[in-house]
Amino acid sequence: MKLQSFEIAEVPSPQISLDPAEFEEARLAAFEKGYTAGWDDAIAAQDSEAARLRADLGQNLRDLSFTYHDVRQHVLSALKPLLEDMAAKVLPVVARETLAPIIAEQLAPLAESLASTPITVVSNPLAMPQIREILSAETELPLVFQAEPTLGESQVYLRFTETETCIDLDGVIALIQEAIATYFNTQSKEQAHG
Repeated sequence: MKLQSFEIAEVPSPQISLDPAEFEEARLAAFEKGYTAGWDDAIAAQDSEAARLRADLGQNLRDLSFTYHDVRQHVLSALKPLLEDMAAKVLPVVARETLAPIIAEQLAPLAESLASTPITVVSNPLAMPQIREILSAETELPLVFQAEPTLGESQVYLRFTETETCIDLDGVIALIQEAIATYFNTQSKEQAHG
């Protein structure tokens, strides 16, 4: 009894013969094809990486923008009471302390031309003692002091023979308070509307 053999018999491979010029041309074509495929893969990988980096950068900028606006809003919210208190409490005190020097500054250029003409200083009765004290020490002009209870403590009128000048630090303080309120109201509306 003869057993069947399962061995693979060697099949003679057909011999391909190329002349050296054809072989070199085929080798260069294969190299060029492989080089082009590698270059295309590298460009595709670079484009993919650049797209990913652009997307990451865009997201980071959006996050940074949100963080900036969030921090800015917190800072403004913290500053609002401080600015409002300064406008309501500090500025009036500063105005009262600087009112008399401002009046003296306004009167100084008039000293020569109005040396003999009396100037009437009209102010609130509460501010009058401080104004009188400083002006008496600062100027030799003939001054007449007149109390007017309807004026604010930081309001003064300087009356000359034919003209009148108003110094209104209360008005300046009111404008500053209004500007602060307007700014924060605008910020609140911008936040509400995005």
